[in-house]
Amino acid sequence: MIVPLQGAQMLQMLEKSLRKYLPESLKVYGTVYHMNHGNPFNLKALVDKWPDFNTVVVRPQEQDMADDLDYYTNTYQIYSKDPQNCQEFLDSPEVINWKQHLQIQSSQSSLNEAIQNLANIQSFQANHSENILFAASETIKTLFPSLLDTKNLSPGSGKPKAINQDMFKLSSLDVTHAPLVNKFWLFGGNERSQRFIERCIKKFPSSCVLGPEGTPASWTLMDQTGEMRMGGTMPEYRAQGLVSFVVYSQSQIMKKRGFPIYSHTDKSNTAMQKMSYSLQHLTMPCAWNQWKCVPV
Repeated sequence: MIVPLQGAQMLQMLEKSLRKYLPESLKVYGTVYHMNHGNPFNLKALVDKWPDFNTVVVRPQEQDMADDLDYYTNTYQIYSKDPQNCQEFLDSPEVINWKQHLQIQSSQSSLNEAIQNLANIQSFQANHSENILFAASETIKTLFPSLLDTKNLSPGSGKPKAINQDMFKLSSLDVTHAPLVNKFWLFGGNERSQRFIERCIKKFPSSCVLGPEGTPASWTLMDQTGEMRMGGTMPEYRAQGLVSFVVYSQSQIMKKRGFPIYSHTDKSNTAMQKMSYSLQHLTMPCAWNQWKCVPV
């Protein structure tokens, strides 16, 4: 059975229900939160039954997925209470269009078995990457307080050092900055990723510091799941604390709007892990997962 959740009431019920399963449901929870606040990416949510669902998939509308090769747009967020038994639901072409290049994001590594099984059945290749998931201590305190272990918090205020305000100016990103963000984004560097970045800059709040030339020296923005992503600093301005200043500024904007504050970091990126720790962002017991799926 496939139930599309239509109307504000059903989506608000879904958001409330997903809160009970945080942090494993974080990727989907953040996306549904956005859907309940204007749905700027025009997404839809599908469940296997209602109201007592097992699996929820959030995805774009069919008409927005016209480019079969654009796995930035063709992105699905999945949460399942029963990862061992969600395969049949995910196999349906109305839920996921396996004929396209796509990506799946989830805070559940346990979905890997079902996705790899489907890869064999539907004949596509699924490359799984698993990264460290961070959430701000304030988000943990508000949404899943039982996980807030204060002895894991960094000492101090969790605020960044002040920046040289004669040299740098706090601002937000402009669409004209998209090529720069795209150039430094690990997952980017192509035309489709640039279009995705432009869309994120237009739809969501972002933060940057402008250097003396008036262009971004360091930046971060957020995507349709409410996650802070695509952060970067120009090589000549690294190791000056700019990224922690930008991430802190962005998290203040998100906090005011009630967004969950979370991000992910590659396991090898110790500099960003240290920075997250200094801002009192904690590692989650679950991981940030991405499956990049390509038809064979």
